[in-house]
Amino acid sequence: MCSPCASPTTPGDARPEAVSRSDPTIAPVSDRSPSAIPTRRVTVKIGSAVIAPKGRLDLAAIDRLTAEIAAARDGGASIVVVSSGAVACGLGPMGLSEMPRRLDERQAAAAVGQPLLVSAWASSFQRFGVVAAQVLLTADDIEDRARFVNARRTIDTLLGAGVVPIVNENDSVAYEELRLGDNDRLSALTAGLAGADLLVILSTARGVCRDGPSGDVVLELDDIEEARSWVTRDRSDTGIGGMGTKLDAAAIARSLGVETVIAAGADPGMIARAIAGEAVGTRSRAAASAAAARKRWIGHKKRPRGAVDIDRGAADAIATRGASLLPKGILGATPADERGFAAGDLIDVRCEGVTLARGLTNYALDDVRRIAGRRSEEIAAILGYSVCDEVIHRDNLTVLNNPGMNA
Repeated sequence: MCSPCASPTTPGDARPEAVSRSDPTIAPVSDRSPSAIPTRRVTVKIGSAVIAPKGRLDLAAIDRLTAEIAAARDGGASIVVVSSGAVACGLGPMGLSEMPRRLDERQAAAAVGQPLLVSAWASSFQRFGVVAAQVLLTADDIEDRARFVNARRTIDTLLGAGVVPIVNENDSVAYEELRLGDNDRLSALTAGLAGADLLVILSTARGVCRDGPSGDVVLELDDIEEARSWVTRDRSDTGIGGMGTKLDAAAIARSLGVETVIAAGADPGMIARAIAGEAVGTRSRAAASAAAARKRWIGHKKRPRGAVDIDRGAADAIATRGASLLPKGILGATPADERGFAAGDLIDVRCEGVTLARGLTNYALDDVRRIAGRRSEEIAAILGYSVCDEVIHRDNLTVLNNPGMNA
């Protein structure tokens, strides 16, 4: 499988068959009002039927959505976009009039449509001076720990640079993703990967309805399992998922500490209203904060691949100040077995023989041993590269015991 692919994008000459960009609902930059939008990290998933109905890219819809995303960014929100539509964008150029049933044809359409899709996003974001980056993921990139850490670091770096990541599954090679077939699950996993506290799923549906699509929208969804009996697995002509997969995404997001809003993508202002907490669409509250859920997952994960021993100063900083583990405080590193540990693996953090914390290491065993006791600014000179200053970042570190017990 391919590792996460991220590349800044600029508008190209190739354009898919598309409708006009003329759209009076797009607010000029000067008319946007960011004051009502709180600072949050948000993942916005946009369905094929919203931006590429019947396989024809709707540039006006993309322009409207980029305007809303730009407004949210003006208000301090960090936005990750999960965009469906690659397969749909490739239908016309491939001479197909409907979603193909054969896997190889869907993959070929995705290969043709993906550059057209990301070019449209990049061109639209450029109106606001915003750079977009393509990030292609598969399930393996999220389920494999080393690749997960790499993908998370890539997205964090892009967001830190003010870039909007445009995430899509790597449809041209991801057999399992296409067979299960939706970006809803990917959006929930991406929200967890990005450390988002809100996932907004925009589709043709107004939300979850108890009595069918024409019924009243359920504003607050408490029991996701019960809601499964209210919906069908129907999907749009160009989409691969349906309301059932959106409930799957909400369940995954809830377990990761991410709140979810399922709303109508055709209604202007939905992104800002969802971020502001207004009663739009269907909202599924998170079981815990994203940080708490992540740290709980780390604390209860399977057997660590090794351990590092640290000095008392580093232990106190981790336990009392929530600090990251820097190489300066490391005394040594020990593998759990002859395989050692790799970047992204779970390891224990020990002080004076007591396991006080557990976290995901940014460096492999041999590299940790080489930089132990050294300053962070020396890492590149010692290893020939530097991933980051921390051996374990505080966001990936869970304290299990207080080292102050023997003080």
